[in-house]
Amino acid sequence: MKALPLPPWLTGLRLSSEVALVLAVALVLSILVIPLPAFLLDAALALNITISVLVLMVALLLTKPLEFQSFPQILLITTLFRLGLNVATTRAILANGHEGPQAAGNIIAVFGQSLMGGDVLVGLIIFAILLLVNQTVVAKGAGRIAEVSARFHLDAMPGKQMAIDADLSAGTIDEAEAKRRRRDLEEESSFNGSMDGAAKFVKGDAIVAIVSVFINLLGGLAIGIGRHGMPFMEAVQTYSILTVGDGLVGQIPALLVSVGAAIVVTKAAREGQADALMAKELGTWKPLAVASGSSLVLGLVPGMPLLPFLALAGLTGGAAWYQRRQPAAPAPPPEEAPAANAEPPVADALRMDLLRLELGYGLLSLAAGDAPRLSEQIRGLRRSIAQEMGFVLPSVRIQDNLELPADSYVIRVKEIEAARGSLRPPMNLAIDPSGNMPDLPGERTQEPAFGLPALWIEERLREEALARGCTVVDCAGVLATHLTEVVRENMSELLSYAETQKLLEELPREQQKLVQDLIPAQASVGTLQRLLQALLAERVSIRDLPTILEGLQEAVAANLRALPHIQAVVRMRLARQLSEAARGPQGYVGLVTLSPEWEVAFTEALTGPPEDRQLAMEPAKLQQFITRLRDVLDAQAAQEEAPVLLCSGALRAHLRAIVERIRPSTTVLAQAELHPRIRVRALASI
Repeated sequence: MKALPLPPWLTGLRLSSEVALVLAVALVLSILVIPLPAFLLDAALALNITISVLVLMVALLLTKPLEFQSFPQILLITTLFRLGLNVATTRAILANGHEGPQAAGNIIAVFGQSLMGGDVLVGLIIFAILLLVNQTVVAKGAGRIAEVSARFHLDAMPGKQMAIDADLSAGTIDEAEAKRRRRDLEEESSFNGSMDGAAKFVKGDAIVAIVSVFINLLGGLAIGIGRHGMPFMEAVQTYSILTVGDGLVGQIPALLVSVGAAIVVTKAAREGQADALMAKELGTWKPLAVASGSSLVLGLVPGMPLLPFLALAGLTGGAAWYQRRQPAAPAPPPEEAPAANAEPPVADALRMDLLRLELGYGLLSLAAGDAPRLSEQIRGLRRSIAQEMGFVLPSVRIQDNLELPADSYVIRVKEIEAARGSLRPPMNLAIDPSGNMPDLPGERTQEPAFGLPALWIEERLREEALARGCTVVDCAGVLATHLTEVVRENMSELLSYAETQKLLEELPREQQKLVQDLIPAQASVGTLQRLLQALLAERVSIRDLPTILEGLQEAVAANLRALPHIQAVVRMRLARQLSEAARGPQGYVGLVTLSPEWEVAFTEALTGPPEDRQLAMEPAKLQQFITRLRDVLDAQAAQEEAPVLLCSGALRAHLRAIVERIRPSTTVLAQAELHPRIRVRALASI
């Protein structure tokens, strides 16, 4: 006969801890409704005591709190287990209490008879003291510590996450280490939050214990006397033993678990077992010697028992003598010794962040979490800048700024504000490529990087906006785009002397001979830095550094020392790159040429020595040229053209300075900088 297949949920369970956990929870819940015989009650109560001792021992021997992450769940399950046993023992006491103290099992009878000392009042007082110790002292204190710890950890979490991202951006740690630190941080915050909530279970357990005592005692007396006809004193004796025994057998394990919880939450972030930490901190010879002398003095007081104090004085004195004889640990070298009260060097105040992004507290989520979108965008920005422009962007420091509005951010270049904007997380920014405001419900705004009309929309409208042809960007993408434009506008300022030296050192081995011949014999690193900065200011990639060095060498050999002249020679060497960068999507370079009249006018307006020519044109005539240039560029932009202004080599730098103030994105090329094989098309003339 063919066996029936097992259901998928059953075949998926492993015969291990999974099945044990499921069965344990099921048994705990079944105890609440199913009556248990006396021998099963004894087994369950013994298991409860054993588990409580086990939990306490694990808490004592922890190295750090996160090693016991399952403690909140264990606390819940053990509390449910005790409540189930409480219900089961109450059922047994009320139903079978008239049969004698063994009606609810031998464990409850032994606890009731031995710990009561034959006196009902003594037993009730002991139970009340244990209940107060557990609830008022241990559980309440542990709950307060867990609450404060959870609050502090949650408040500090954004700053810790931003510190991890800053270390990752600076290259101090790799991606794997950053993920591990974020995971540990989230586990730590989750653990502290869970401990805060788990502490409330103990309070409810104590309330149930109090109610159970009154039910067992008063209800048992009523049932025993009224239903079973027991004499009053016999009923009081029997049901008081059962009641006190039940209360004690429940409160002692509860106290052990509460002590374990208190040890876990008071351990804080220290690493090491509790015995080792206490022995290290309490076992120094001076405190032991003082404790020995105090015990001896107390023992000599008239009326005090001498023997206990004398024994304690001998033990602590011997321990002090032994610790005093131990060799001292070697002192750390002076340069490694931590200066606890030393102030940071004054030079730290002079350090400057080349790039800094300050966030309002409402935007901290963009840089936090297991996979922060903003950090990913910044890493991608650094890679793309390196591939496109040829130098590694300095690390971007991200920090919070409580003085900013919650949804605002500021981008600083060399600690000077370069741009700012506001975001609306978790909303998305919808932008119509045509330049019109998207016809959707939302909050009107301007795209911060380019000033285009845009709309903040909710996530549910994302698909509709895409269907209408809009570009939809999340908040991290908006901020990264704004940061990219700020970086491109200030790229020349971010190339420092040290970065220039690093670019030379990272050239391939076959190019090092060129570097050795050129620098510093013919040109300094500072000259190369100024040349590279001039190229970056016009968004010319310096990735082809060998060609730039060859152009610099050619200019120096021709005895050209002025930077504009050196830049002109280098740009001619980069003609292929410049022409390719200026080519539009149609496959050609659209040209706006300068008429002969304007060529002559600008040439005649140049004054000064050949190595330092300056433009001195009449303001009215210059304004006439700017107006004409703006009209031509606007007309070409209306036809979706991105033209290049073409002029002679002598005028290129001066025209570039004019164009930069009205259209920074417009490329200005000299005639010698057009590669012979590039396709060109004349679009207009000025």
